[in-house]
Amino acid sequence: MDFQLTEDQRALRGGVRDLLEGRFDVRAALDEGSSLDRGLWKELGDAGFFSLMVPEADGGVGLGLPEAVLAFEEAGRVLLTGPLVGTFLAAGALQGAASGEAVVTCSFGSLVPWLDEADVVLGSGVEGAVPFRSLDPLTPLHRLPGSGGLAHPSPSSRLRSSRGDPTRPAGRLPKARAGAGDRDLADLLVAAEQLGSAGKTLEMAVRYARERTQFGQAIGGFQAVKHLCAQMLVRTEVARGAVYAAAVTGDVLEIAGAKLLADEAAVRNARDCLQVHGGMGFTWEADVHLHLKRAWVRAGLGRSAAQAEEELAAAL
Repeated sequence: MDFQLTEDQRALRGGVRDLLEGRFDVRAALDEGSSLDRGLWKELGDAGFFSLMVPEADGGVGLGLPEAVLAFEEAGRVLLTGPLVGTFLAAGALQGAASGEAVVTCSFGSLVPWLDEADVVLGSGVEGAVPFRSLDPLTPLHRLPGSGGLAHPSPSSRLRSSRGDPTRPAGRLPKARAGAGDRDLADLLVAAEQLGSAGKTLEMAVRYARERTQFGQAIGGFQAVKHLCAQMLVRTEVARGAVYAAAVTGDVLEIAGAKLLADEAAVRNARDCLQVHGGMGFTWEADVHLHLKRAWVRAGLGRSAAQAEEELAAAL
């Protein structure tokens, strides 16, 4: 299978990166707290971010899941805030979502991100949801009543509800767009964000290792630091292969594997990046801790590592 990006896909990725780097500043978002930048949300809609998989006949861009993954990977790089997944899922069915005029969130098991800022909530009702202290200062959360943690439907029930018989070979996601509330698509988009964060923390660690000197040389020359950076690269590229493959096939089990590997890459890369930075990494001024906290929160949305492992093991 050839995972080389086409010229159009590279242009799309570059365009999204330029837009986000020129318009979004994570430090400015911290100053704003948990309020959503509606102006930026509208700009994302105008740029076609939310309507990437909406057919052209319906006013969308008419691209596929691989292109959506590339866009969400770029969002993960810059720690873009807001309920991106919910708004993306609703773009083909809810008026105003594709254009960014409506902010849409969805529940992930027992948690609902950005509930106070959302105009619409996809899926089951959220009556009685209470604010829940988030590890990430840029991801406000609510917890649904009667939940004791980061709950998610069991593997068998989730597969049965979305694919029918859980023992049957997994189906494929629609090429044009998935139905609103599709948990498999949501998990893959979260995995793409995790991949973007993993790649960014790898870049941050390598750059710092080249710049920081100790005992008369750059710390990147020390074997221990080299090993940390090499391990970060391996995790990132393994996760990239899994996420891109799942985007091409839309296979439910490949999506489970992609979420598992992307979560691991994002969390462990952020921790290793912090290690490379040493004492500097623990300070509020460094962005390392923001990537780690966001990675922890994303890992709790959708499939957990244990649930993904159980799905994959059951299919063997």
